[in-house]
Amino acid sequence: MATRLQVVIDAHHPATVAEFWAAALGYVVQPPPPGYDSWPAFLSELGVPEDQWESRSAVVDPDGTGPRIFIQQVPEPKTVKNRVHLDVQVGAGVEPAERPGVVAGEVERLTGLGASHLRTYDEMGEHWVVMADPEGNEFCVS
Repeated sequence: MATRLQVVIDAHHPATVAEFWAAALGYVVQPPPPGYDSWPAFLSELGVPEDQWESRSAVVDPDGTGPRIFIQQVPEPKTVKNRVHLDVQVGAGVEPAERPGVVAGEVERLTGLGASHLRTYDEMGEHWVVMADPEGNEFCVS
């Protein structure tokens, strides 16, 4: 049996990054546990200090198939290239000649959500674009 996977992203403002990734992937910001109207109600009952309530967020696939993405607050800024990144594969199953157009459309949509276009590559029969989320974490669109 496979082990479940969660992807973790460091951020200064977890809620902002969570909103971006939810919109980018068709995910939703994770709702509070059953029996709670809000995260503050849940966190308050756990005794989490109020100044820590905004230090984390998560997004989940509403269909339950994709991995959970957990966004945690960190004090340091991002300074170097990511060693691990997400690939948003909008061109999967699309004819090779049509992929650049499909990728360009997604790049435009993600830029509208707050991402930045960094570089475009066409190598070894593949086409992809390197982008950065609103806090500079790199990801690819292919």
